[in-house]
Amino acid sequence: MDVQERAGALDELDKLLVASATEGRIAIVSGEAGAGKSTLVDVFANRVTARAWLVWGQCDPLLTPRALGPLHDIARQVGGALAERLAGVDAEQRPDTVFDAFLDLLDGPRQRRRPVVVIEDLHWADGATLDLLGFLGRRLSRCRALLILTYREDEVGPLHPLRRVLAALPRTVTRRLPLAPLTITAIGHLARHSDRSANEIYEVTGGNPLLVTEVLGATGTEVPATVTDLVLGRLATVSVPAREVAALVSVVPSGAEPALLESCATTAVEECLARGVLVAAGDQVAFRHELLRRAMERSLSPARRAALHATVLATLARRPGVDPARLVHHAHHADDAAAVLRWVPVAAQRATAVRAYRQAADHYATALPRSVGLLPARRAELLESYSFAAYLAGLGEAALDARREALTLREDGGDALRIGDNLRWVSRLAWWTGRTGEARSVARQAVDVLERVPPGRELAMAYSNVSQLHMLANEETEAIEWGERALTLAGELGDVETQAHALVNVGSARLQRGETAGAAQLDRAHTLAATAGLDDHAARALVNLGTFAADGWDFVLATDALDRALRFTTTRNLDGYARHLLGYRARIRLVQGDWAAARADAEQALVGIDKPGVSLVPALAVLGCLRSRRGEPEALAVLELAAALAGRADEIQYLAPTSAALAEHHWLAGEPRQTADAVRDSFALVREAGLPWSVGELGFWLWRAGEPVDVPDWTAAPYLMLIRGDWAGAAAEFQRRGCAYPRIEALSHGGPAAAAEALAALARLGANAAARRLRAVLRERGVAGVPRGPRAAAGANASGLTPRQLEVVALLADGLSNSEIALRLSLSAKTVDHHVSAVLGKLDVTTRGRAAAAARRLGLVPPE
Repeated sequence: MDVQERAGALDELDKLLVASATEGRIAIVSGEAGAGKSTLVDVFANRVTARAWLVWGQCDPLLTPRALGPLHDIARQVGGALAERLAGVDAEQRPDTVFDAFLDLLDGPRQRRRPVVVIEDLHWADGATLDLLGFLGRRLSRCRALLILTYREDEVGPLHPLRRVLAALPRTVTRRLPLAPLTITAIGHLARHSDRSANEIYEVTGGNPLLVTEVLGATGTEVPATVTDLVLGRLATVSVPAREVAALVSVVPSGAEPALLESCATTAVEECLARGVLVAAGDQVAFRHELLRRAMERSLSPARRAALHATVLATLARRPGVDPARLVHHAHHADDAAAVLRWVPVAAQRATAVRAYRQAADHYATALPRSVGLLPARRAELLESYSFAAYLAGLGEAALDARREALTLREDGGDALRIGDNLRWVSRLAWWTGRTGEARSVARQAVDVLERVPPGRELAMAYSNVSQLHMLANEETEAIEWGERALTLAGELGDVETQAHALVNVGSARLQRGETAGAAQLDRAHTLAATAGLDDHAARALVNLGTFAADGWDFVLATDALDRALRFTTTRNLDGYARHLLGYRARIRLVQGDWAAARADAEQALVGIDKPGVSLVPALAVLGCLRSRRGEPEALAVLELAAALAGRADEIQYLAPTSAALAEHHWLAGEPRQTADAVRDSFALVREAGLPWSVGELGFWLWRAGEPVDVPDWTAAPYLMLIRGDWAGAAAEFQRRGCAYPRIEALSHGGPAAAAEALAALARLGANAAARRLRAVLRERGVAGVPRGPRAAAGANASGLTPRQLEVVALLADGLSNSEIALRLSLSAKTVDHHVSAVLGKLDVTTRGRAAAAARRLGLVPPE
């Protein structure tokens, strides 16, 4: 590759290394397969080897990625505490202690050389590795190290989990380095000693550096049409034994170690290396690039591929210490059902040990099609294991389907204990996927079945499950009664897991009733569960502590609890909980007037989601509300999706905020009847449940829509004042509580001066639709001198950019592509194209780079 084509990227890496002397830095190198990401990093590493301490980790394209694969690579290079702790993960070593050991490694002195950590091919990363990146991202600013990450842009779609991890990395220490294809000029320079035309090479390769290099290295005068042609053309020049070596290596994604090549003639291996068919990578032999390996593997017949995988499997299975994920990969491709069923549980348990729950679920999914012929009880065990892993990975629908199939098998076998336990799990998963009615019905079935057999932990957990469902329905008395029943039985059995689960339910119910002892019980439940390594229950305790405080508008307690819960759930890869928490934090930030942070939280919660579940209702409601207030497209569609999910769940915690957001949307659209309709049923529910803040918020929308509303004296004070006509008192109380947007709404009901203050605040927030509606209301009241609209408050910045365009230009300045901006802002690519064009026009520039420079010059985005 012509280094001149990457001079800018190399300079950026060097600047980041220098800057890391005072604060850690992250470089994200992206591009299509063959764009030269590894070459760029290699060149940089060679340049700085005298002043940097480099370690390297690699993600491999296995059927299911090996858990913490890159960290295993690094541990082999450095040894010490990291290797010891990583080896201890299977012996119940907590994975966060492994992360701590890696952080200690970066903090430690390395002969005055700056640590540089390279992790390549993150598009193949497992969940635990992505979790490690999040862990490092939150702490790297305190380390003096450079973290270089590479991934293939063409393999990371909108739903890829890497998107969410990259979006969460701190922008202040992160630099994106997208690699463009080579230009025709660069290709001409590389081909100056070749008879081939630069234009012809460019037409075939698209400027892909790897393909350009391979074309120039191919024999003959014709330009090969495909990568396969390139590989096969090169193989045609070597001996048959050498081709056999290449075929064997092509089925080993991570490269072939010496043990795999023992049956091959040494001369054949050396011939492959000498002719450039293969390259040496440490003690392994591999293809120069994954594209070339795949091309070679695809050229083999299915029978030949399967036979080679079987050969590799037999060799690796005899060697101690081989990652079981590799064995599953080769067993699957060898179509060896017995080997798949043997190694999948081992690989899944290892993945679970480091909280790579998605990979554990994927392993079990590999085994399920091959388990049809097993005894029913054995297949049921496999389905139960898959269901639990899928549940922890946030795959609710898949977990429920598997658990239902396991239940059918258990019913056929007549095992009452297993039938009852699976009924309890079906209940839990039905609730998790928004089927509350089914969850309540099946929960009682589980109790009925389990009470017919000797009492055990299954019955105790079934009691606790009923308690949980009552708690979620705001039926506190029943929740406490069933929870105490569970605690009693669990105590007799010494069942810590059920004790923790039931304590969460009882503490939550007491907190709902306003008993401060409830918070203490939740803290106790969290400590009990966390000490026992019960991440799910420990997380639920913190989640409930934070969300209940948020529902009660105690935002100081809620923010602290939600942040604590987010730290816990993200470091443990509990994705479903984390998304739920982000939605709740977004709601608080929306109320407080920090809309940029609210949008960021809501959008982060939605990244990588294919089928939204009930845990995403808070994020969807916030996003829809923001779009409504700003007059952005698709607001109603987002809110209707949130309302549909909330309706299926049929719980106040989802129905109340969603109906409030829908009511506001209709109010802003000038539809008072629909405003009242949106909240009428939910208002009755929250009043019956005795929820002061929900009664106030929903009652406010009924009152605002012109409906008579009788709010009780126990309604939250600022809303009670506002509905009873004391807008000034309401505004003051909202301000005291830090509720910026409700204060604006209160001011809008005041005199001309207060309304003008509200209009100015709406303009600062970019709430165009809300400001437009308020101006219309003020004119209806006969208020004189109402500004005509957006032009009067014309831009809050010298450029005239809208709030949305300011968000676009900030991301553009960060180096994001239009597709990445679309993903971050939950917009279509076409809409982002329009915004970028508008930004270029308003800033009077012709390129994205000049737009970023102009934005910095005008102070619209922070300086580099």
